[in-house]
Amino acid sequence: MRVLLVEDEVPLAEMVRRGLAAEGHSVEVVHDGMSGLAAASTGQHDVVVLDIMLPGLSGYRILQHLRAAEVWTPVLMLTAKDGEYDEADAFDLGADDYLVKPFSFVVLLARLRALLRRAGEARPTVLTVGDLKLDPARHRVHRGEVEITLTPREFGVLEHLMRHAGEVVTKTDILRAVWDAHYEGEVNVVEVYVGYLRRKIDAPFGTRSIETLRGVGYRMAEPG
Repeated sequence: MRVLLVEDEVPLAEMVRRGLAAEGHSVEVVHDGMSGLAAASTGQHDVVVLDIMLPGLSGYRILQHLRAAEVWTPVLMLTAKDGEYDEADAFDLGADDYLVKPFSFVVLLARLRALLRRAGEARPTVLTVGDLKLDPARHRVHRGEVEITLTPREFGVLEHLMRHAGEVVTKTDILRAVWDAHYEGEVNVVEVYVGYLRRKIDAPFGTRSIETLRGVGYRMAEPG
């Protein structure tokens, strides 16, 4: 795994670098926003770990520039801030995950592995199934002209289903793609989130776009 770490706290950056290197990963470290943007823009990394508070250019602005330039390298935002609005801002701008300092290195590593598992070679600007559209970069969902508000987890489940539209996706597939690698809860949590999605993307519009295949999984299909 080729990791770009953009972090201005030098001791923390060195700790993460050493840990990732010990796991056999290649790590490039930069300590300011402008250098971070230049390095991330090359698209030569498998994942970017990006601090929000940086000198020169914030992590938010770096992420905004990357997605505007259609650089779809998975980005995990790293910050000392802890609040739902900070998390929402990160996801709205196109972040793939979010971790608050202080954090466990084991959790960081698991999150990075999860990002790689669900990252494609290139991410389309907009995913479309019928009149349902999902924009990964702007973290927005529309049914026709109506915008639908989803939680980050609901968005992740829907994005995975739409990326595999027409295919059967098992609950285990969804857990591996959307939850982290060390999730030990009930597999039926997926069923709960599919229910949430149906109430938001289907029920108000009289559509049935998420099919249940009993004992197998789910399939995203265009409404008939």
